[in-house]
Amino acid sequence: MKKIVGAILLLSALGVAGYFFFKQPPKAQFKTLKVEQGSIVSAVSATGTLNAVVTVQVGTQVSGTLSKLYVDFNSLVKKGQPIAQIDPALFTSAVQQSRGNALSAEANLEKARVTLADAKRTLGRNRELLKEGIIAQADLDLAQTAYASALAGVNAAEAVVMQTRGALRQAETNLNYATIRSPVDGIVVSRNVDVGQTVAASFQTPTLFTIAQDLTKMQIDTNVDESDISRLKVGQTASFTVDAYPEQQFEGAVVQIRNAPIVTQNVVTYVAVIGVSNKDLKLKPGMTANVTVQTQRKDDVLKIPSAALRFKPKSEKEGKDDKGARAGKGSGDSAAVGARKQGDAREGRKDGPGQTVYLLKEGAPVPVSISTGILDGGFVEVVAGGALKEGDDVIVEQVTPGKKKSGMGSPMGPRF
Repeated sequence: MKKIVGAILLLSALGVAGYFFFKQPPKAQFKTLKVEQGSIVSAVSATGTLNAVVTVQVGTQVSGTLSKLYVDFNSLVKKGQPIAQIDPALFTSAVQQSRGNALSAEANLEKARVTLADAKRTLGRNRELLKEGIIAQADLDLAQTAYASALAGVNAAEAVVMQTRGALRQAETNLNYATIRSPVDGIVVSRNVDVGQTVAASFQTPTLFTIAQDLTKMQIDTNVDESDISRLKVGQTASFTVDAYPEQQFEGAVVQIRNAPIVTQNVVTYVAVIGVSNKDLKLKPGMTANVTVQTQRKDDVLKIPSAALRFKPKSEKEGKDDKGARAGKGSGDSAAVGARKQGDAREGRKDGPGQTVYLLKEGAPVPVSISTGILDGGFVEVVAGGALKEGDDVIVEQVTPGKKKSGMGSPMGPRF
């Protein structure tokens, strides 16, 4: 009987012990990454459009019908080379008419000069005759009037000659403008007209061709957010990719930062111009470029994953609800928090407001106060943090075993 009672008591004790053993919450597990020593690069990312450094829109200064086209898309042109011809018939006729008017005006000028010479001779002769008393004073006055009139006629004829010469030069200029020439050395990237088309020169000159002066040197006009524009400086190196060559990275440099703001839906950006070498002519105007500008680089520095700065142990987040859980095993965490505060007091926060990361030591998170520097998206520079060294395991995530993922239902469907 005593054996039965003892067995029952033993089984009860084992049952109670097993209940409390399996009722304990699973021990937390942590995902860690190594503290590294190496280089870190801070950069600014932006998008932009590739353009030729100098693009010239070629128009026409005279109206008429296009009779010839000498170039097409992608044609290489030299400065002064004819690229199109407007029908010159009307302009040739205008030149001939103006030339005839100029010749007539010059003939009238010669005639006026002859008349002036005759009036001058008559005036001189009458003055001598008046001294001898042969003619009256009235005759001398008439000769004086004729001379003045002839002189005025010469001046008027000279003015007409100047007018006709100006009209002739204008007609010749218009005839010259009928042949459209390239203003620069470059390549034709756009042609907007065809033979037989009538073009009209008015207050706004129509664009017939677009010529890129030199496609071996291009630029990217990027829109940089106002929060990042202060980090950019002229001369900084940049790298970029385009959709046409996704696996190739191109190089460039910041050549200009424009002060004019661009406001789009209350978002302020500034244009930063990136100079690009395009000797192999792979890049074409209008391509979209994804640009990364290197703003700062540091070598041989201590760096940690940026995810470590976002990690906090769940026991700290849960607050009062986890006081019981922290009373036993969490006592080490409380001591670590106190140690961290003392460490902060010793450091005096000389580098400004610090941050806290957690190292995994003996299966528990241990807080370490650090001051950070530049970041590159994946890693952050550690400026001050005496407890950190290369190879330490820094916690980036806490994982609780056995916890079901949110949003997962029963494979057999809902229970009723």
